[in-house]
Amino acid sequence: MFEYFPGNYIWNLGVVATLNSGGTIDEVDRACRPIRDLAQQGSDVGTQEFMASWRRVADQVEEQAVEAEKAGHLRTAGQQYLRAAAYLCQAERMLSNSSPDRVPTYRHCLELMERSFELVDPATTRVEVPFEGTTLPAYFTNGSPDGRPVPVMIMWNGLDSTKEHMYTSGWPSEMAARGISVLQVDCPGSGEALRLQGLTSRVETEDWARACVDHLEGRPDVRSDRIGLVGWSLGGYYVPRAAAFEKRLALAVAWGANHNWGEVQKKRLEREGENPVPHYWEHVLWVWGESDLPTFIEKAERVNLNGVVEQITCPLLITHGEGDRQINVAYAHQSFEQATSAPRKELRIFTPEEGGTEHCGLDHLPHVAAFTADWIEDTLADLDAGRP
Repeated sequence: MFEYFPGNYIWNLGVVATLNSGGTIDEVDRACRPIRDLAQQGSDVGTQEFMASWRRVADQVEEQAVEAEKAGHLRTAGQQYLRAAAYLCQAERMLSNSSPDRVPTYRHCLELMERSFELVDPATTRVEVPFEGTTLPAYFTNGSPDGRPVPVMIMWNGLDSTKEHMYTSGWPSEMAARGISVLQVDCPGSGEALRLQGLTSRVETEDWARACVDHLEGRPDVRSDRIGLVGWSLGGYYVPRAAAFEKRLALAVAWGANHNWGEVQKKRLEREGENPVPHYWEHVLWVWGESDLPTFIEKAERVNLNGVVEQITCPLLITHGEGDRQINVAYAHQSFEQATSAPRKELRIFTPEEGGTEHCGLDHLPHVAAFTADWIEDTLADLDAGRP
């Protein structure tokens, strides 16, 4: 993995994710160069300075977008608004949840995203998925150019990503180009659902899946028999759990396995493996709605797929990086071996030689994304043809 900040895994992961999600190397360098020395003090130190440095570059790009829009260069403006949003989104991810900058920054990111959709991607719109008396905020990237029903993938994020990260990865637009829509959802415990609505995560992710499928079945541009589910990082637990119990799903993809996340937490208490974000334990307590670490660890013991993946009865893809420093590749093999009822299953391990070997393939995201898109496209074609 490209490591701009030697020895600082978390900050490096943010840089690589940004560069693989539409960020330009010059703008990222200008954001990172002033804080290189701070990075040597550890991931938790300097996150406010990280935010401020990235914010300066994002503000400059946003100012350029405003000028381009005034000049009538709408495509240029839309692209610049999107990059500014991407930089803010990555920097906001680094902040402590108690930072007063977190929610205002995220709200501004939402505004920039909406403006970019209006200018350069009218196929993507904001939607609200009804859920237990409230809603799950989402983006819908439409793969149906004429309104006829097409397959759709529900996309879930993990512990610290958002629907904005999903969108800026470029994967939803790539799927739409293949005639497959993507519903990018901020599930409880993530993104807008957590930050602005206070919805925290839970073990029973089939609750969210049911809400998403119910919503999609009401859309005339969706094939209700071809609704799939994909999720990355902690989504590697969320998705298989949901697919085991929500039988309307046509296929499922764990973009990075997470067979026993509760066990991983105990190992992290012993400082085994890398954390995904600064202020890690504060972050997980926020996501799961717990006030103390012992209670959280007890709850986390239930966050595993033992006895669950055996109940998946749709096609299943599991991808994982051989060198994933957060979630050991052994967990991918556990999920794959236990998915004994899936009519079709595939385990794809990405190696250091080819790239995509880090967590969720963030070191070579386009490579992993393309493989995943191809598998989904092929599987949908086989389902249509009646091939097992």
